[in-house]
Amino acid sequence: MWSIIEAAGWPIWTIIAASVISLAIILERFFSLRASRVAPAGLLQETLDAWRKQGGDDPFIRSLGGHSPLGRVLAAGLRNAARSRDIMKEAIEDEGRVVGHELERFLNPLGTVAAMAPLLGLLGTVVGMIELFGAQTPTGGNPHQLAHGISVALYNTAFGLIVAIPSMIFYRHFRSRVDSLLIEMEAQAVKLVEVVHGQRDASQG
Repeated sequence: MWSIIEAAGWPIWTIIAASVISLAIILERFFSLRASRVAPAGLLQETLDAWRKQGGDDPFIRSLGGHSPLGRVLAAGLRNAARSRDIMKEAIEDEGRVVGHELERFLNPLGTVAAMAPLLGLLGTVVGMIELFGAQTPTGGNPHQLAHGISVALYNTAFGLIVAIPSMIFYRHFRSRVDSLLIEMEAQAVKLVEVVHGQRDASQG
């Protein structure tokens, strides 16, 4: 492996740095965007059961808000459960925008790596071509310098694509994952509003 890096020249180090950043983001997002961590199954029902027993007391809402991103959205709704339906929905939407922004954390850098890796490979290709032309002299070419220039050009092009392709695949995957989680949280929040205000309307009627 070290021989390949030596043959690829200094431009390969920029691609290696990009690959380390990409891998770190991918692993972190895989951990952070698990459904069990973001929108745990059964949390809405547990929340409604606890709300019916305890009401909207501060310790319960604080505990719910620290539970998960979905818990934060539901807690924002329950803080305004005594107010109108529209105000409760607005509070949920405001918190949902904050949660959505946090779920998208690091995705832009991952997309940047996916876009930049081929350009870094192209940079290595250009450096290799410069070495190729530098190997040509009026008396003939330097075989060693010629071979090194070809290595730099080809290795950097290949490694740039090797980093870019998986980075783009995971970028798209995580974007889709975030959208799915936000839709699921929105559906859960709508159910919370309907149950809370439906129950209150029934008690007033």
